Amino acid sequence: MPNIAVVFKQEISRLARREVRSQTRTLHKSAAQYRRDIAELKRHAAKLQTVVARLEREVRKGASPPVTEPDAQGIRFTAKGVRSQRKRLGISAAGYAMLVGVTAHTIYKWEHGAARPRERQLAALASLRRIGKTEALDRLRPRRGKLSKGTKRRK
Repeated sequence: MPNIAVVFKQEISRLARREVRSQTRTLHKSAAQYRRDIAELKRHAAKLQTVVARLEREVRKGASPPVTEPDAQGIRFTAKGVRSQRKRLGISAAGYAMLVGVTAHTIYKWEHGAARPRERQLAALASLRRIGKTEALDRLRPRRGKLSKGTKRRK
């Protein structure tokens, strides 16, 4: 038969554990909520870092400044318009592609009606409508120098 002191001690420990559990339950819930909030903030920070990285790449490429969204929605696109714009600026498809931020093959496909630009690319095309031949060549000049440094000339 157990001693009354042992039973009394066990009952006190059981009640103490129960009380501690009830007191810390709110702390556990708060800690779990904080962990969820921190995870959400980390996801948001990662998204922002990808946006910053994309913008830095565009700046390094020297892409023309984007047109705001309301301006981009009213832009009309025709293959003939792209071709005439490029000829007006007096640059090759590769040079025009550098200004827009796409490949020369994409410009070829746009000019021949095989593809259509996305909304962001339409905005870049619209921004090129406002520049002249001299400004277009000035924008291309630094890039051409970078490209030609690493290439060898054929004889």
